[in-house]
Amino acid sequence: MMTVKEISKLTGISARTLHYYDEIGLFVPTDKSEAGYRLYDDKALETLQQILFFREFDIPLKKIKAVMENPALDRKQVLRMQRKMLVAKKERMERLIASIDDVLKGDNRMDFTVFDETEIKTMYDSMVENMNDEIKQVFIDQYGSMEEFEKHFLKSAASEQAQKNYAKLVEWYGDKDAILEASKNPNGSEIMTSYQKRMGNIQQKIAGRMGTDVNSFEVRQLIGEYDFVAKQLYQMSDVKEMMIEIAKEYKSNEEIQKGVDSVYGVGATVYMGEAIEAFYNK
Repeated sequence: MMTVKEISKLTGISARTLHYYDEIGLFVPTDKSEAGYRLYDDKALETLQQILFFREFDIPLKKIKAVMENPALDRKQVLRMQRKMLVAKKERMERLIASIDDVLKGDNRMDFTVFDETEIKTMYDSMVENMNDEIKQVFIDQYGSMEEFEKHFLKSAASEQAQKNYAKLVEWYGDKDAILEASKNPNGSEIMTSYQKRMGNIQQKIAGRMGTDVNSFEVRQLIGEYDFVAKQLYQMSDVKEMMIEIAKEYKSNEEIQKGVDSVYGVGATVYMGEAIEAFYNK
């Protein structure tokens, strides 16, 4: 058995942090001494190691706790997943280091890669797997075949601009795994259509309040409903950053304004952008 002090010395984690992990039920002691000191056995150390692996990726403690408490948890599977995550992080760091080295040598091209070729292919396969025949036909009509569409998709997704867009998605979703998971488990076409229709109805109601103070209860209530539906549609736990980005585009992008205003009325796009910003910034 090891004490908190001994584990702290072994792992570099402060005693205060270990006490907190115990308080929230994430890493509880195996036993306690007669004097009330926390004691941990080798199995507990294995658990702590897995927790530290997850923390390496800045995964919230609440999520780690949920994973660790899953009765169907396969520890070997978790380790394989963590190894995959660490390898991906290592490769990303190596690309960044190589980019910095190139800049130091006089080559100013930076590597903006977020998703590598394998990850992009995984997203493509997941997307196609969940397409119905009608959607596939659209791509076949446009590109000649699904094989040609795949080539186009993989080439476009590997571009620098696409990678920058992926970086923004990572900010919104929290991490790459969340994006990949969302791509593997999209909403069914009928459910997605329903969500999109509902969002359109909410936008219509917001546009109908033009001229009203964006901080009014009625407008904030509508944006709150919009927030809820967006979370379901995009399978995100927090859409604030994404919505604020959308609001900025609504207020500044003339092409978007032209398209949205044609549906909801002149000035609707800017008004919705202001309403969204007011909701999340207050």
